[in-house]
Amino acid sequence: MTTGGLSRARGAAGNQSFIRDAMKSYILERGLKAGDPLPNEQDLMAQLGVGRHPLREAMKALQAVGIIEIRHGYGTYVGEVNLQSLEDGLAFRMSQSMAGDLRDVQNVLEVRQAIEVGLADDVVRQFQEHGYDALEPIVERMEAKAAEGNYFPDEDWAFHQALYEPLGNALVIDLLSVFWRTFAQVDARLPGARYTPADAAAWHRDLLNALQSANPDTYAHSMKSHFNGIHTRLGE
Repeated sequence: MTTGGLSRARGAAGNQSFIRDAMKSYILERGLKAGDPLPNEQDLMAQLGVGRHPLREAMKALQAVGIIEIRHGYGTYVGEVNLQSLEDGLAFRMSQSMAGDLRDVQNVLEVRQAIEVGLADDVVRQFQEHGYDALEPIVERMEAKAAEGNYFPDEDWAFHQALYEPLGNALVIDLLSVFWRTFAQVDARLPGARYTPADAAAWHRDLLNALQSANPDTYAHSMKSHFNGIHTRLGE
């Protein structure tokens, strides 16, 4: 196994880093994809010159972030990397922040807003080309639920997902879904008066109207306004 010029480090921590880096180099250098098999434990120990315990610990760490998948009784395979570890970490930090200054909650909101406002030009261009049929029914469902005094988290996420699917950038949707889910976990516990379902429906109707104006600046301004209700609750 080649290791891309990595040198063997001393100490337990260095050994773990060496093994993880060697495994990642092995996958990348061979162009392996999710589901491809990796060498068995005995072969890896021999090729890396490491013991069973440090190898297993390193492999567990790689499995935790999705780089490898260990199928007990079958072998070890290249994993399908996802953002679960990012989501778990953000959710924990935001829960901690709820008992303090809410800084991490604000940070997550700011990052999500920066992405959604920053994509205004691309979103407007894509919907000019492909039409708005996917969004109108979602907003109508929001308005129907709001008229009954109900919030609509499923429709909320469906709307934002539909905004970015035409861009063809799966990472944008994955990142925003992480921010959306972690924020949803603390939303009901935020200080200040919560915006009403009617407010939330109106923000999304305004977003759709701004998008249909085909003016990126108008749409970006509407997207910023969409976050105002939450900013207010955070005391900003």
